[in-house]
Amino acid sequence: MDNPVEEHFEETPPAASSPALDPDAVPVGAPLPWPIADTDGTLLFASGTILATADERTFLFKHFQPQRGDLLDVTAQHQPESASRANPAGELTVKDMHLEIGALIGMRPRLGSGAPMHPCRIIGFAPNHALFVTPPLQQGRLLPLTPGENVELVAIASHAVFRFVCTVEAVCRLPFDYVVLSRPGVIRRLRERKSIRVHAHLAVRFGIGETGDKYEGLGLAQSISALGMALSASWTLGAVGERLRIAFRLKSAELDTQIETTAIIRNVQKGSKPGEPSTHGLELDRLDAAQQMAMKVFVFDRHDDVLYWSNGPK
Repeated sequence: MDNPVEEHFEETPPAASSPALDPDAVPVGAPLPWPIADTDGTLLFASGTILATADERTFLFKHFQPQRGDLLDVTAQHQPESASRANPAGELTVKDMHLEIGALIGMRPRLGSGAPMHPCRIIGFAPNHALFVTPPLQQGRLLPLTPGENVELVAIASHAVFRFVCTVEAVCRLPFDYVVLSRPGVIRRLRERKSIRVHAHLAVRFGIGETGDKYEGLGLAQSISALGMALSASWTLGAVGERLRIAFRLKSAELDTQIETTAIIRNVQKGSKPGEPSTHGLELDRLDAAQQMAMKVFVFDRHDDVLYWSNGPK
């Protein structure tokens, strides 16, 4: 007779492997058997990378959410940035912004103020202070604009970030595509500083020196500008004037760019206690035109989160 217990027995399937890692699963001093990624899929350590110290592993778990990259199902969505903290700064004019032909600006529909900024360039100024700009792009296509529509613009000049509203006066197709914007309304200076930076939380892989094809460590970019960043790492990466190789990903609703370049260490702030990370002020001096555009667009998207300090990393 058949065994009724065996007849109705159902084997419990093995539990699915979870991509989430805990510190004990990440070896120190031995090659990683799999890549480690953050929850949004950003690569933190390639497979085969060696974490040299326990402090480096502690830094990894303190600032990121490590996952096994070979098991990760990327479902994380970009989080909205903080609300605006702009401060009015009196009656300013177009001349006060010191904008030049070719200057990169960001544009978005006024009514959709939560939307990302779309990059465009200034190609001319009218005597009445109207602006001529290239049409902004959205996913590679011209952003649809309608005459009479109000748009919000942000301009990041060398010494300040400005925000203002214009009305679309004309959308022209001949002799080339361009947009005519009215004289700006009230211009607000959001912040004034030699170098504009915004808050960030970017995983940055780094290699010591300007040559090589592998990255030895992982850092955290806590602020970023169009040409630099403040990079925190579990150990001091070099002296002022030395170079690093860095790789990081810029991601927002309209942007997903992988950047690999070199950087000069401009200043170093070592941790005050053993085990505390060091912060490095980096200048990215070898960005190509596409990378510069990506950096500026990333800053545009976060213009409401501008940092200001008098003695911080440059």
